[in-house]
Amino acid sequence: MLQAVNISKSFPGVKALKGVNLNFYPAKVNAILGENGAGKSTLLKILTGVYPDYEGEIHLNGQVVKFNHIKDAQKAGISIIHQELNLIPTLTIAENIFLGQEIENQWGMLDYSAMKRVTNQLLQRLELKLSPDTLVQNLKVGEQQLIEIAKALLIDAQVILMDEPTSALTNAEIDNLHRIIAELKKEGKTIVYISHKMEELFRIAEKYTVMRDGCSVAEGDMSDTTEQALIRQMVGREVVIEKKAKTQISQEVILSVQNFTLPHPKLKNRNLLEDISFNLHQCEILGIFGLMGAGRTELLESIFGLNSTALKGSMAVLQKSVKIQTPKEAIANGIAFVTEDRKTEGLVLGMNIASNISLTTLESDRLLDDRQEQQNAQSYIDSLAIKTPSSQQLCLNLSGGNQQKVVLAKWLATNPSILMLDEPTRGIDINAKNEIYELIKKLSLEGKSFIVVSSEIPELLALADRFLVMSGGRITAELSAEEADEDKLLKAAIS
Repeated sequence: MLQAVNISKSFPGVKALKGVNLNFYPAKVNAILGENGAGKSTLLKILTGVYPDYEGEIHLNGQVVKFNHIKDAQKAGISIIHQELNLIPTLTIAENIFLGQEIENQWGMLDYSAMKRVTNQLLQRLELKLSPDTLVQNLKVGEQQLIEIAKALLIDAQVILMDEPTSALTNAEIDNLHRIIAELKKEGKTIVYISHKMEELFRIAEKYTVMRDGCSVAEGDMSDTTEQALIRQMVGREVVIEKKAKTQISQEVILSVQNFTLPHPKLKNRNLLEDISFNLHQCEILGIFGLMGAGRTELLESIFGLNSTALKGSMAVLQKSVKIQTPKEAIANGIAFVTEDRKTEGLVLGMNIASNISLTTLESDRLLDDRQEQQNAQSYIDSLAIKTPSSQQLCLNLSGGNQQKVVLAKWLATNPSILMLDEPTRGIDINAKNEIYELIKKLSLEGKSFIVVSSEIPELLALADRFLVMSGGRITAELSAEEADEDKLLKAAIS
């Protein structure tokens, strides 16, 4: 058993953990729940030796242990699989698995044949039909996730920590990961699992611990609790996501897409988008639902000018025909695009809030006005309720919800009429999600029009005035807010 006993950790001006006590049991999935900023990531970094300085004790199999480095934790049998996968794309599967654990022959040279042989054994164990020589950059995200598990199996890890492991996986990849976790439990492994997906946790976890504001506030058996009870413990109050009330949609068409068709870049006679046509109205929130590979992201990218060379079809903004060939032209036409991956595409994490917000409005022929930049940033910090000590805070130090607000602020700075949001609440907690929902509704009342792509049906039902459903690059259904429910959206998505 792995235990955290009265763990506290402070950073300048912030107490991240305050006397945390947790128990993780072998042969079980132990879920950790909590909002962004609750202290989950800090705790994992202590358990894996990233943060060697802290108050309290870590107990492993009844013994007090102290990890001064990641290697110390690995030697003790503790491994972590991060949300942002820790693999090198240009190395092979075998090279990634053995990085830092290389096998040498009797002459002190790397024994590639031995490493490939062991890699093959690990791949077979995980039912992955891949060559050890395959470059990681050629793998699907789900396959890369399993390579991380192979690294844990190589060091015979008895405790495997998983941080949001399914946030970017397809349903089939999630099912495969859960199958492997079930096998690991049979072998007596201790699985520590962080996820914001409640349905998933109730499916695979036996134990839970809830963290809030740096404290452990509840623990127990998943079979003895409910989703609403866990949410209440996470945020300290009742949170209910309700279907959006009926609103009157303006008849004014702000965006018209006609016959968008986008050929597949590699497969002949196959299109990523097939004859897509729809209108977006003034102040409307249009929800787009579909399963992985339905073409939702490709549609937003095409509107934003990212697929202009191959795209067929036409588009009008405010009833004026436009041919948008670059993101710069899209911005000039009042279109903003909040992409799916805020950490790699939405923000420069090593830059501060003010600098990130000004990225979309920088002009090459003008000097930067630092004072104006600070004032603009502060106005968005206030209006969007971004939780930060100042506009000089680095974005990497913000919670997921606050990072997403900075991305939104960056695009609002362009004064758009149309905002396209791709999975706007991926990887953020329930309270932060509600804050994002309220922001979108508020901005729509102020005159903005939205296209929101989401894989979470409750999210869309809470937001959208109207729904489009996509499958195989086509629109398979259009539903009003009154007509839409989970069953109808799912049926249209698999048609």
